[in-house]
Amino acid sequence: MPLDMIDNKILRLLQEDGRMTVQALAEQVGLSHSPCLRRVRQLEESGVIRGYVAVVEQKQVGLPVSVFISIKLERQREEDLDRFAAAIAPWPEVLECYLMTGTRDYLLRAVCADLAAYERFLKEKLTRLDGIASIESSFALAQVKYTNVLPIR
Repeated sequence: MPLDMIDNKILRLLQEDGRMTVQALAEQVGLSHSPCLRRVRQLEESGVIRGYVAVVEQKQVGLPVSVFISIKLERQREEDLDRFAAAIAPWPEVLECYLMTGTRDYLLRAVCADLAAYERFLKEKLTRLDGIASIESSFALAQVKYTNVLPIR
């Protein structure tokens, strides 16, 4: 879907405040209510807007530990890659998973309550997957920057 300047402005505003009313959004982009709503619906239906969420502070809900996990598979065949991706998809601890270039095949970001919880995750889930050659965990000491706002111009 080609995006124009108004679509981009709608996206910037909704990324900053997903609870913004259509009326307030319309006023800020210079449209009346109906055309603005039509554009938002079109952005949603085309998949440009995937959904709306509340951004939750992980420490406040008892998940202060962030772990970045590098995974190397024994083989990089398509079926092995797909099997790994399907296996980790339902795990709530894994917030992000990327297929990577370089020496590792996957990079995961997981959250947990403490080191014992991560050890359980590692032993009860990750190490039980077939086809993993190595697992390397790195613990974040502090979060310096986090945003989910894309730099749309």
